[in-house]
Amino acid sequence: MPSYCEVALPVPLDRTFTYAVQESQHPMRGARVIVPFRNEKLIGVVMALSVEAPTDFEARYVETVLDQDQEEGPLLSEHLLILAEWMAQYYLAPVGEVLRGMLPLMAEVRRTVYYRITDLGRDVLAGSLDGDSGKVRSGRRPKLSAEAQDLEHRVLTRLVAGEPVKVSTLRTATTATLPVLASLVRKKWIARETAAAERDARRTERFAVLVPEARLPSLTEKQQTILAELAAGGGELPLAELRRKDLSSSTLQTLVRRGLVRIEERAAAFRLGGLEAASGPFRLNEPQTEALASIATALGGFKPFLLHGVTGSGKTAVYLAAMQRALDQGLSSILLVPEIGLTPQTAGLLDVAFGAKVALLHSALTPDERSEQWRRIRRGEAPIVVGTRSAVFAPVPNLGLILVDEEHDQSYKQEETPRYNARDVAVMRAKLAGAVVVLGSATPSLESWQNSAQGRYARIEMRDRVNHRPLPEVELVDMRTEFQETGKEHLFSRALIEQTQAALDRGEQALILLNRRGYSFAVMCRACGEKLECQNCAIALTHHKPPAEDAGMAREGQRLECHYCGYRRTVPARCPKCDSEHLYYLGAGSEQGEERLAEIFPGARIGRMDRDTVRGRYDLERLLARLHSGEINLLVGTQMIAKGHDIHGITLVGVVGCDHSLSMPDFRAAERVFQLMTQVSGRAGRGELPGRVVVQTYHPDHYAIVAASTHDYTSFVERELKYRRWMHYPPFGVLANVLVQSAKLEEATGWAAILGKWFQKTAPEGVRLLGPCTAPIARIKGIYRFHLILKANARGVLNTALREMLAHADAAGVPRRNLIVDVDAQRLM
Repeated sequence: MPSYCEVALPVPLDRTFTYAVQESQHPMRGARVIVPFRNEKLIGVVMALSVEAPTDFEARYVETVLDQDQEEGPLLSEHLLILAEWMAQYYLAPVGEVLRGMLPLMAEVRRTVYYRITDLGRDVLAGSLDGDSGKVRSGRRPKLSAEAQDLEHRVLTRLVAGEPVKVSTLRTATTATLPVLASLVRKKWIARETAAAERDARRTERFAVLVPEARLPSLTEKQQTILAELAAGGGELPLAELRRKDLSSSTLQTLVRRGLVRIEERAAAFRLGGLEAASGPFRLNEPQTEALASIATALGGFKPFLLHGVTGSGKTAVYLAAMQRALDQGLSSILLVPEIGLTPQTAGLLDVAFGAKVALLHSALTPDERSEQWRRIRRGEAPIVVGTRSAVFAPVPNLGLILVDEEHDQSYKQEETPRYNARDVAVMRAKLAGAVVVLGSATPSLESWQNSAQGRYARIEMRDRVNHRPLPEVELVDMRTEFQETGKEHLFSRALIEQTQAALDRGEQALILLNRRGYSFAVMCRACGEKLECQNCAIALTHHKPPAEDAGMAREGQRLECHYCGYRRTVPARCPKCDSEHLYYLGAGSEQGEERLAEIFPGARIGRMDRDTVRGRYDLERLLARLHSGEINLLVGTQMIAKGHDIHGITLVGVVGCDHSLSMPDFRAAERVFQLMTQVSGRAGRGELPGRVVVQTYHPDHYAIVAASTHDYTSFVERELKYRRWMHYPPFGVLANVLVQSAKLEEATGWAAILGKWFQKTAPEGVRLLGPCTAPIARIKGIYRFHLILKANARGVLNTALREMLAHADAAGVPRRNLIVDVDAQRLM
């Protein structure tokens, strides 16, 4: 019997940790365990079992094995564990952090934070030591105010008994804030500890149920009301519904004691959600049938496909039919969508097609709901899974098909450790599971297109819209000419206003893309040119305006917000740099677009879709339902409106300012502008009526704009691939972005210099280095940022160079947590 196990923990260290196993414990590879780690209790995953004791240290014991049911088997299947190990190698991420992202089961463990006093804290409380230097003195720290000193004294006094105290209890007793407690921990006066224990995460709901054939004694009016409500509800109602009706809980308890009502606890129902979809099977046309045949024939083995279909060609119908074919063969399917915004429509279609066989996985679910859905999937109750990027790890049995919708979308790339791309992980998972993977898009990424050109992926083409509907006509409006002819800078061109008015007069719907949040994206002093920036980030603050305010000159007290860290402030009365009163708003966001449209089209029913209007879980669902029903006939929003929505009433699309991205320091800028223009243009004319698109641009001759206006993906790809080949950028090379960051500027600068000198000295063969230099956004959330971009022709060469760099950084004292290695980086900002 194994006496030791290797555990992967969610810490920024590229290793596993050895723990001793007690006789009563039976861990398996892939099982979760709770183990002590420093002063904390962490949840890890067993990666290996051993009978050999470590020779250089005494192993601590595993506290709890959370998954040791031998009949159910390990929580993570062998192929998911192999996938995690591959991800750790490929993305240079600690395997413990990879596994944490795979397991959305934090709801099943209750974590509690405790504080206890240290020996140094006792000495400080006794007045014998100075807290900073350790020198004997007579009083407490002179730098703090008397009130702050008293607060610290209360905390130490509450802990002096020696027993660990819960953080909630300590804060209630002393009024100490978390920053105060963190300060005391840094001074080593108190220590922070955590405990972890298993908890039941099953969601339940309590019902009030009428007791049949119960004798009715004399009842009060309130009691009669409750009984009548229960009778009207079929003899039972959830307690939550009774509370919403303002019915007394004490009266209900009286009925329970008198035997007239009983309380039952049941498993809570899960609402899949989604928009209402047409029932009945889809009728596939010839290109759809051919695409389905190619996919269905390959089921049962590994084969990657690139499904290239123009917008409105019916790719979703192919997905549903392919999932049904897989289900008929006893195989499970996973459908990935890039954003939560696409799940209401997709969930509605899947609900009609597959009913209770569908599970949903995305970040908007509560922890208990995610745990519940994950368990359903693992038990085989839901062989159809739909979700965002983390759904690629769904523990489906008998995986046969993975579908990645809008595979080009950069939302599939996670921007925190582990920095994986769900599209590429989907391909590897399909390979390990012997499954088919389909990457679908109207605008495939150049990496996927090149893979299909080289024969790595089989390419399926769907060149026409369903029912032979035409692609929308695109009109380019040169905003330079517009300014010359009108003499003013207008947010909306004359052509867009005329076309919008005509569409509304015909009873049709229009959609306008304005890809910036807020009202104005900067406030600038016209006297000295100073922009009001976030105090934590090197970025201009965005103006968010309540509906009643007027545009134009900035007014004192209006709200400014940072979209990176959430910092907020009001507009000052005068410029903080030169004391001028001439502060003005610059640029326009979706809020201003909504306001201008209301002024131009007073009779329109206008809606707005951006991160400020879609905050809650069902906000987007309600907004899309209003759009589908025709309650909204003019929608303005950010790129959220461009992706995958199928609204047949939209005949006009306006594109405002999407070419700003061409000036960004990013080699993918042209590709993203082409994709965004093509995707949003595809929202027009999806019904019986033809569509039209009006694009406002300052770059009407740019090849990305021209190609998007003619729906010519091939010509864009040919031109863009030439530039990529000349510059050795993906797909003609591999790339990694190494980010060096610290709260102290001198540390970040010094560490970046250490890495830069090492690369210059070693000059790894086949690797080209750009930098080190300040990142385009030099500071985010108070953290200074420098970066190095590495390019190579071969992935193995790049991976070796990165590992050697990390080893040198460790030897040079650069903390691993201050280094971010982003392999296949999508954002270089």
